[in-house]
Amino acid sequence: MKQFIIGYVLVVGIITNVLLQDKELEESMQRGSEIYADFCITCHLDTGEGVESVFPPLAASDYLMNKREESIFGVKYGRSGDMVVNGVTYSNSMMSMGLEDEEIADVMNYILNSWGNTSDKIVTVEEVSGITR
Repeated sequence: MKQFIIGYVLVVGIITNVLLQDKELEESMQRGSEIYADFCITCHLDTGEGVESVFPPLAASDYLMNKREESIFGVKYGRSGDMVVNGVTYSNSMMSMGLEDEEIADVMNYILNSWGNTSDKIVTVEEVSGITR
C-alpha cells in the first residue's frame, strides 16, 4: 500500500509539472508571437521562411535547433558574419533589437516551437541572462 501511495504521488506530481510547463510555454509563445510580429517578421516573414541568401529561415532551421546558445546570443546582441542554415550560407548582419531578457525568452520559445521546430526545453529568463558577450 505504501508503494502505491508513493507511486501515485509521483505520477500526480509528474503530470502536474508537465501541465504547468505546457501552460508556461503556451503563455510564453503567445507573448513571443507578438514580439515576433513587432521585431522579426519584416526579415524572417510571417512563415519564418526568411529570404534565401539574405535572411535565414527560422522555419525548420537546423541552426536554431543545433545552436541554441548562439541563436539566443544573436537575438540578444545581434550578429554578423557567415552562418550556415539548412546548407545555405548567409552573410547578412542582424542588429540587436534592444529586447529585455524576458522578451528574448518569449520570442525564442515562439520560434523554437513554430514552423516545424520543436524544442524539448523551454527558454527561461535565467538562461537568456546567463548569455553574455
